[in-house]
Amino acid sequence: MSTSRSDKKKKEMATHHTIFMDGEQEDGMRVYVTRDTANQALQAIIQVHFEKTIEKKRQVDLQKKELWRLFMIFYLILAIILTGVMLSTRIKCRQSWPPVALCALAHMIFYVAMAQTLRAVNGFKYQRRCHKLTLALATEKLKALRANPSHSISEEDFEVHYQEPHDEYLNKFQRRWALFCVFLGATFVVTGAGILTTLCI
Repeated sequence: MSTSRSDKKKKEMATHHTIFMDGEQEDGMRVYVTRDTANQALQAIIQVHFEKTIEKKRQVDLQKKELWRLFMIFYLILAIILTGVMLSTRIKCRQSWPPVALCALAHMIFYVAMAQTLRAVNGFKYQRRCHKLTLALATEKLKALRANPSHSISEEDFEVHYQEPHDEYLNKFQRRWALFCVFLGATFVVTGAGILTTLCI
């Protein structure tokens, strides 16, 4: 019984993974496989990259929630500093450096935290874009495979390489980073000017 089962498994593997070699090509030997093997390979690639795309989307959403949490904490700290300055009667204009120093420290901590979070968001978005491009390529090759009536498929026809976006996609991240730096600098200038104005009135 065991030998017959092993023989059946060997026959099934042979039918699904049959490889043909063509030595008549000028640039070397081409590898041919059956339609079932190519179909299974493309479906496996599509499944893997589809799951990776969903996983990266979830990671991006989690990092965005972290960004909003950092924003709320940052503005809460600024509100406490400004409220304390406005309600204080002991702090004079010449003593404005402690609240300004606290404001600058809050901005530095916020900058470091935001930089790390934005870096993670951009990394996950870039990886998600790569998986989406690879998924699209694998889907196109699967459609072409199903439209091909041939029983033996060349390895080049179903081989899918990992895709990466163009440089324009990376430039979009750099523009977002520049806008973040401008926003942070403007927030610091407005907050510092508000503290000095409040103290010097």
